[in-house]
Amino acid sequence: MAAWNPPGNSFTVPRKSQILAVEALGEGPAVLLAHGITASRRYVVHGSKALPRAGYRAIAVDARGHGESSPAPRGSGYGYDEMADDLGAVLDAEVGGAPAVLAGHSMGAHTIAALALRRPERLAGVVLIGPAYPGVPSTEEVLARWDELADGLEVDGVDGFLSAYERQGLDPEWRDTLVRITRERLQAHRHPEAVAEALREVPRDVPFESLDELEFLDLPALVVASYDEADPGHPFAVAEAYAERLPNARLISEDEGSSPLAWQGGKLSREIAAFCAEPDVADRLS
Repeated sequence: MAAWNPPGNSFTVPRKSQILAVEALGEGPAVLLAHGITASRRYVVHGSKALPRAGYRAIAVDARGHGESSPAPRGSGYGYDEMADDLGAVLDAEVGGAPAVLAGHSMGAHTIAALALRRPERLAGVVLIGPAYPGVPSTEEVLARWDELADGLEVDGVDGFLSAYERQGLDPEWRDTLVRITRERLQAHRHPEAVAEALREVPRDVPFESLDELEFLDLPALVVASYDEADPGHPFAVAEAYAERLPNARLISEDEGSSPLAWQGGKLSREIAAFCAEPDVADRLS
C-alpha cells in the first residue's frame, strides 16, 4: 500500500497514560480521520492524498489498541466515551480551539457521533461513513459472532481471525477482496491482543442511547452508505436512518453493483473535500 505521507509527519499525542499514533499531511483547515474496528489510520481514505491537494490538513489517528497506538490504559477499556475523548485530545493538540471536520468509518463514525453530541462546538461538520450501530444494543447472537472473531485472533493470530470471519459467511463475488483487505488490515497492528479485546468490548458499548439523539445534532453532515451485497456489515438502511434523523444531512453512495464508496479512497476523499467546501461547512471552518 502507498505510504500515507512523506517521512516526518508521524507523531504521537499523549492522553493520560495513553499514546495515540497520528499522521498528518497538508496545510489548511483540519479534517480528522477515524477508522473502524480492526483497521488503522490508513484505512479511512486508503492512502489517497486528495484532501491535502484540495487544501486541507488530513489528520489520521490510530484508535487505542489499533495500529501503532498503545493498548487502552488499565481500567479504561474500549468504550465510546474513552475513544471520543481520545479524538478530542488529538483535536486539542493539533488545532487547539479551531473547528474541524471529522470523518470516520463504522466504529470511527460512531465515535465521531458520540463526540459531536457532547462537544458540537468543536466540529464544523461530520462525515459518517458506513455507520453500523442501529440505535439499540447488540443481541447475544451478534455478540457471539464478535467473540468468535476475537477468539480466532487470540488463538491463531490473523489466520485464526480469517477462519472465523469466513465461517460467518461471505458473498462469493466479494470473498477474495474481503479476505485480502482484512488480512492487510490485521497485519498493521502492533498489539493484536488489544484488538481482540476491542472486538469484545466495542460491540458491547453504545455511542449514544438512541438514533433519536441525532435529531439534536445540528451540524452539517454527510452520510456515506454502502449497498449490502458487498458490505452487509454496514447496512444501507442504517446509513439511511442516520441521514433521516440528522437535521442537516445528505446521503451518498456508490452506484449499485460498484465496489462500496467507503473502499474507494480517492473518490471518497473528493466527496469529503467537496463537503468541506460547502458554504455552511466552509464558514464554520474559517
